[in-house]
Amino acid sequence: MTSAQRPFRILGVQQIAVGAADKGALRHLWVDLFGLEVTGAFRSERENVDEDIAVAGAGAFAVEVDLMQPIDPDKRPKVHEPALNHVGLWVDDLAAAVTWLMGQGVRFTPGGIRAGAAGHDVCFIHPKGSESAPVGGQGVLIELVQAPPGVIEAFATIAAAT
Repeated sequence: MTSAQRPFRILGVQQIAVGAADKGALRHLWVDLFGLEVTGAFRSERENVDEDIAVAGAGAFAVEVDLMQPIDPDKRPKVHEPALNHVGLWVDDLAAAVTWLMGQGVRFTPGGIRAGAAGHDVCFIHPKGSESAPVGGQGVLIELVQAPPGVIEAFATIAAAT
């Protein structure tokens, strides 16, 4: 499979999401000690998550570090298990990526494409394959994030310069 046949490009890392039973220790490490700036917060009963959104880097190349704790540690999803909850990747055409990847046997989590915590459209590749969709994240939850035009342009500029 050549990249010319794939109807989308993965541009770079959009986020990492880390979880703990109490996000206070995460904030101490990532914000107080590492110096990341908290730029937002997100809470969802349906997704069982209370998170702070911190940022490393700047501009189109900023990477979110989502500091998550479960609202109810006994309910699913357990956003603190495993502690590295998921990796988010910028994609230039999310709808094309999902359609093409489904055709390649990739298993997605329920919910389809939807607005994510930072306001971008997202969907998730399931950590495990299934009988009907045998390709999963090999134990890692992977979030595909629709890159906004400025991010697509920034990555194209860097690619053209190399």
